[in-house]
Amino acid sequence: MEEKFLHDHPSKPRTKDEIQKTINRLKRIEGQVRGIQKMVEDDRYCVDILVQISAVQSALKNVGFSITERHINHCVSDAIKQGEGKETIEELMTVMKQFSK
Repeated sequence: MEEKFLHDHPSKPRTKDEIQKTINRLKRIEGQVRGIQKMVEDDRYCVDILVQISAVQSALKNVGFSITERHINHCVSDAIKQGEGKETIEELMTVMKQFSK
């Protein structure tokens, strides 16, 4: 099922610094996931693996919250000013429901 969103790009483009910070965070998470794979390959203790999985989930949630905050401060705010607030808020709520699963 393909989802349709109101906009293909942010109303205010991300700065190079914003992009780099998010990419750096995602690369750290990628490294953590590789570490978990290695732990499984090495047959490490289950609880140690679960702790690392929890850390990755938390890190991903934090990236998501950061992107959500930016979206609200720029995209949603701009849409409200342009009279498209209802649709944009509905779109955000749909994504937030999926995000919180």
